[in-house]
Amino acid sequence: MTYRVIALDLDGTLLNQQKRILPESLKALADARAAGIKVVVVTGRHHVAIHPFYQALQLDTPAICCNGTYLYNYQDKKVITANPLEKKQTKRVLELLKEFDIHGLIYVDDAMIYEQPSDHVIRSLAWAQTLPEAQRPNLLQVESLLDAAQQSQCIWKFATSYPDIPTLRTFASTVEQEMGLSCEWSWHDQVDITQTGNSKGKLLQHWVESEGLSMAQVVAFGDNFNDLSMLEAAGLGVAMGNSDDAIKARANVTIGDNETPSIADFLYQRILG
Repeated sequence: MTYRVIALDLDGTLLNQQKRILPESLKALADARAAGIKVVVVTGRHHVAIHPFYQALQLDTPAICCNGTYLYNYQDKKVITANPLEKKQTKRVLELLKEFDIHGLIYVDDAMIYEQPSDHVIRSLAWAQTLPEAQRPNLLQVESLLDAAQQSQCIWKFATSYPDIPTLRTFASTVEQEMGLSCEWSWHDQVDITQTGNSKGKLLQHWVESEGLSMAQVVAFGDNFNDLSMLEAAGLGVAMGNSDDAIKARANVTIGDNETPSIADFLYQRILG
């Protein structure tokens, strides 16, 4: 098979623990682009939190954001296609968050909004301070998430995190059963909530086919449960060595972890060789 697209998750996959892209990966992906292969970022992140990586990779493809909720064109700075949450759905999720005493972060329009600085928010703010000002994500503290969401044009997703994993599982199960929304684990203590049917694999397939290609021509790299839809839909699904065993079992192949140049090594051996 001749692969024409490389799809990459960011956190835990292309990025190491310091939230940086290894130089080996940058070179291999630049070589892939020079060979005519399209490189696309497929992430749970908001588009405002991708700037440094998108620029480092020098991409011209749109980014698939918030676990397949929308496609963002960085060249035109606009959303191409999207399936956001409805405001009445947002109101009910906020009620459930309060009921379970879980703090949530809402991704809207061009910002990520929060009421209380949870550990997730604190980590994000600390990371933002390491970036040049023009690349910092827009993280805003608001008095009321409900009021801010109601004033927003688009509500992309909820990012919820909680140290009590059984409680977080019960909350996610309640959201799924009552509302039918998509709840995907993007980290061991984080569940992302998006509109029904949204997934990385679904929007990736939509974009790939719009380019006149097929998913059989895609090699996808990921490390977590929100990556499974694209790992299983791709012609070649590659799990990182730091993935949960359940992810590795459903991928076509497993490589080294995100702290080593395993992505670059794999691309040179299997795709660019």
